[in-house]
Order: sequence, then structure tokens, then C-alpha cells
Amino acid sequence: MLVIGDEILTGKVQDSNSPWVAGRCRELGLDLCRIVVLPDEIQEIGAVVAEWSSRCEFVFTSGGVGPTHDDLTMAAVARGLGRPIETNPELLKVIEQRMGTRFTPAAARMADIPAGATLWWDGELRFPQVVVGNVVIFPGVPSLLRLKFNAIAHRFGGTPVLSDRLVTTLGESAIADALRAVQERFQDVSIGSYPQYDQRPWTVTITMDSPSEDRLAQCKGAVQEIIGDQVP
Repeated sequence: MLVIGDEILTGKVQDSNSPWVAGRCRELGLDLCRIVVLPDEIQEIGAVVAEWSSRCEFVFTSGGVGPTHDDLTMAAVARGLGRPIETNPELLKVIEQRMGTRFTPAAARMADIPAGATLWWDGELRFPQVVVGNVVIFPGVPSLLRLKFNAIAHRFGGTPVLSDRLVTTLGESAIADALRAVQERFQDVSIGSYPQYDQRPWTVTITMDSPSEDRLAQCKGAVQEIIGDQVP
């Protein structure tokens, strides 16, 4: 996932899109391998798009698709994939119809997208999702990104991941070796250990993720044996 915008890197806006997408990817069983935050620079964005589109099944971008001078994502994706920018007649018509009297030449520029892009009309989307090769270009507005992501999520496949957790008052150092042994036994279960120091008693939350309900239950049982009654 590529998060695009100077406002993220300068701290003017807090990124809420990538944590949300990461959670949805986990639910869908998609392996999110990187989250990269990029400035509004065409060359930089294009280079990263070129790299990751060749390494991953899909690349998601968020941000930089509006009508203003600093919305450069379409041009950057085009550069990264070696495509020209062209006005998409279908998208232009949709924008003009949806905006009505608010339609302006600046709004029309949002129909300028990389050549050969496809428009996904899924669910009840009022504006289509623009996809260029394997690059899925989402808006930066969180509510719009979530609407579009959920509408097209069925296209990405994957095996949903099941999750469970246990909380203990034992310290991480006290359970580290035992957890390592459990992880070796259950290599198909992802085990995480996360201490919390913001309240007393201090606790450690142990998370377990797996596509298999049976293996998840077995792993949880093994972790339960480790912590015993040492729970808050």
C-alpha cells in the first residue's frame, strides 16, 4: 500500500487509511507486505509504483486523486507504468453528471487517467474504482476509500484469517522461551506478544491468527497452558 501526500509526512493529517486497510487485508486473508508513505513528487511515486507493481499481485494507493495542483497520483502511476495520461470519456461523463452545476474544468481533470485503465463498477458505487494494471488507485478521504475498498474486496480472493487472544500478567521475558516453542509447533499460526504498561498490573496480550479454526484452538490451548491462572 502506498500512502501519498505531503500532509502525512509533515504531520498535518494523521493517516487512518493504512491501519484500516491493513485490518481489512488481514480479515480477507491478504498478505500486506509493505506500507510506504510518499511525498507529492511524481518521480518518487512513479519509481515506487514501478518497483512494487512488479513484486506484488496488487498495489493499493491512497490520496492524490483530486482536482488540485498537488494531486499527482494519476500522473505518477502513469509514469511508473510507462503509460501516457488520457481523458477517459466514460469517467468524464460520470463526473459531469454527478457534479451537475458544480462541474468545473478542474473537476474535468479528474477524468485524466493512465491510458488503458479500467473502471470497476462494483456494488452501489457512484464513482467507479480506477485500476491501472495491478495498481488500484483509491481516494485519500477515509470514508470514500472504505466505501470503495469494501465494494471491490471480493475481487482480491484470499482465505479469511481467524483471530484469538489471551491476556496474562506474566512478563514477556517469563514466557518468551515457551512461546517460541509453541510457535515452532504451530508454524501455521501467527503468534504475537504485546506488552501494555499504561495500567497496573502490567499485562501481555498474546494474539493468534490462523485460517484454520482447529489449529487456532489447539494453539490457544497450548498458550493457555503456559500462562495458567496468571491473568488480570
